[in-house]
Amino acid sequence: MSNLKQTKTMRKAGQKASFAKADHSVANMALAQSRKGVERVKIAHHSGVNALLAKYADKRTGNVVVDRLIDGTGFTKKNLAGTLGISMDAMYRPDRVNSPTTQVRMREMLEILGRITDWAGGEVQAMAWYRGQPIPAFGGRTAESLVKSNQAGPLRDYLDHMAMGGFA
Repeated sequence: MSNLKQTKTMRKAGQKASFAKADHSVANMALAQSRKGVERVKIAHHSGVNALLAKYADKRTGNVVVDRLIDGTGFTKKNLAGTLGISMDAMYRPDRVNSPTTQVRMREMLEILGRITDWAGGEVQAMAWYRGQPIPAFGGRTAESLVKSNQAGPLRDYLDHMAMGGFA
């Protein structure tokens, strides 16, 4: 191979390498921007969740206070127990209200409501969605039925997926 051919071949290879580097850096920039967008969505999500937990939880213990939750949602203790899938007794006895099972259910409900409150247009609309809107990805089950059957984790993942622009 002549020197001229070798030079041309090396130039073409160098150009391809520089284009590949440019494409790679553009892809890295786009990936970094999408990661920043995802982080913004996550922060917005978690701020809604944190706002509801701060509104209804005791600052000292961190436990959700049933009376605050009832005042804020307009439920009766009987309705709240039914929505959470726990016994009515758990709403009236202090030892049962502060039990891990009851607290977890209330927190799961508040986390889900916090994630959708902005989308729904407010807490009342979010509660209506939570109790009545069938979710096709879960076989038409509502968020309420998923929380009652201890499937709040997959529901939270689904809502995070939707918040990041995913499809239902």
